[in-house]
Amino acid sequence: MARTTIGFITNHRFLADEDKKFLRIAKKVGINLVIFNAAEKFDIKELKKKAKKCQIIFNDEADYLALELAKSLEVFGCKVIEISKAFYYTEDKWLLYLHCLKNKIPVPKTTLLSTDFVSIKKELKDFNQFPVVLKRIEGFHGDFVDKADDIKEAVVIIKRFWEKGEDRFPILAQEFIDSYSYRVMTIGGEVVQTAVKKSDNWKATGGSASRFWKFKVDKELRAILNKIKKITDIVICGIDLAKKDGHWILIEVNAEPSFKFFDSEYNLVIEKTLKHLRSLVSKKKR
Repeated sequence: MARTTIGFITNHRFLADEDKKFLRIAKKVGINLVIFNAAEKFDIKELKKKAKKCQIIFNDEADYLALELAKSLEVFGCKVIEISKAFYYTEDKWLLYLHCLKNKIPVPKTTLLSTDFVSIKKELKDFNQFPVVLKRIEGFHGDFVDKADDIKEAVVIIKRFWEKGEDRFPILAQEFIDSYSYRVMTIGGEVVQTAVKKSDNWKATGGSASRFWKFKVDKELRAILNKIKKITDIVICGIDLAKKDGHWILIEVNAEPSFKFFDSEYNLVIEKTLKHLRSLVSKKKR
């Protein structure tokens, strides 16, 4: 049987540890892995040549340059996971909020703010949810997310977002849920990993794997995950949740989620990802 060839988008001057893991595990399970490095010069002829070898391409990087490379490969006719549409619609935090309301998925109270400070101050006063979480409608790795205790602090944070981003990207104001942070990772809609982080850091991102614990997916959460599967285009999905009054609240849905929550499962999750990508190729051939 012919080996499946999968493209792999990274963005490092030198191959990172995770890149090397993918190469090693791909070889172990009989998959050819072709590296597309967004850190290298965009040579269109070379990209097309490499793309022809691939039956599917996986983007392992959550940054704008890698996304641009992924979109370029889509133009060349390649099937890319995740599709760029997932970033523009599913990962758009405001659109996700609207989809959740439509599909009765519990989410924090949220409002979309204006781009002038006179209106913003009035909107925050009317919203009246302090402390309030402020986040750009798009962003990776928890960038452009912060918490304000009052309107004055919120204005300072929004100014910082706009100065850092060099543009007035729309900002959401969101109810702050005082909760541990819960992450569910799904591959093709199947739960492959859960992790809860207990931390003094309200954002609860990053950190050592020893600070994470597993948790069970109960009936209530299972129903929410099934609904999320129906409204998203993300194949390898990281779902962030909180708990309010004993019930689950969806915070965000992420493409290109971290594989690193538990060292003991790191290789296993990568292997499951590669095998699922191969299964997508097999389905396409039928």
